[in-house]
Amino acid sequence: MEKALKRYSPIFVLPTFAAFIIGFIIPFIEGLYLSFCQFTTVSNFKWIGISNYINALKDTSFTDSFKFTVAFAIVSILSINVLGFGLALLLTKGLKGTNIFRTVFFMPNLIGGIVLGYIWQILINCVLSIVGQPLLALNTKAGYWGLIILMCWQQIGYMMIIYIAGLQNVSEDLIEAAKIDGATLKQILWKIKIPMVMPSITICVFLTLTNSFKLFDQNLALTGGDPNHTTEMFALNIYQTFYARAGMQWKGLGQAKAVIFCILVVVISMIQLRATRSKEVQQ
Repeated sequence: MEKALKRYSPIFVLPTFAAFIIGFIIPFIEGLYLSFCQFTTVSNFKWIGISNYINALKDTSFTDSFKFTVAFAIVSILSINVLGFGLALLLTKGLKGTNIFRTVFFMPNLIGGIVLGYIWQILINCVLSIVGQPLLALNTKAGYWGLIILMCWQQIGYMMIIYIAGLQNVSEDLIEAAKIDGATLKQILWKIKIPMVMPSITICVFLTLTNSFKLFDQNLALTGGDPNHTTEMFALNIYQTFYARAGMQWKGLGQAKAVIFCILVVVISMIQLRATRSKEVQQ
């Protein structure tokens, strides 16, 4: 039976592998080629070499969106993971109503990004109008912090669930032994719990990092890049270049920006994974 399963296992993998090739690998290779072209469709293109990449790096809106995205990612990654881990610690203390709180905190993650963006746009604009500040369309600072709040509100509950799973795997015997040896709660947290949940931290930091860099729908709905593209993130800048402008040169430029974006996210993610995995403790 086992030999038969091994023999026929490729048959079961084939449909998914074929879908991956057709839906990802082929379009990626084709997109990579088109980034070196001026084009309107995949059948109407003209090879121009690395000009698109040179123009992309010279485009100040692209470099500004990168700076804005990095500033957003740093704050959102720290906020989401610190608050998510803090909530996980509280909800693993055996408090009454823990399951209800877990459900409530997780629910925002089930709502679509576009819907959340428009909901928070209304809420934030109401608050700004009450306190006499410019609305999001004219307020870069409010747009930045609005995106941070939206991202935190949506993602904290999801990361909290992952951290709870990690904390529940920490051996109670280990914690009891530390208490007997005179360890304080702070020492238990920093010397036992955090090292033991590093696999969860690796996953959560990876997810928040990639989600922050590729954020699009919330950015489009909440600020749309206003005022004057100052709250425009990486993905939205690529979208605006590719779809909001007419002409062969803009399609190629948008494709080159997408390739640069892909490379940057992969490189940064790999660095993060290597850094956090090196801190993991074998259990």
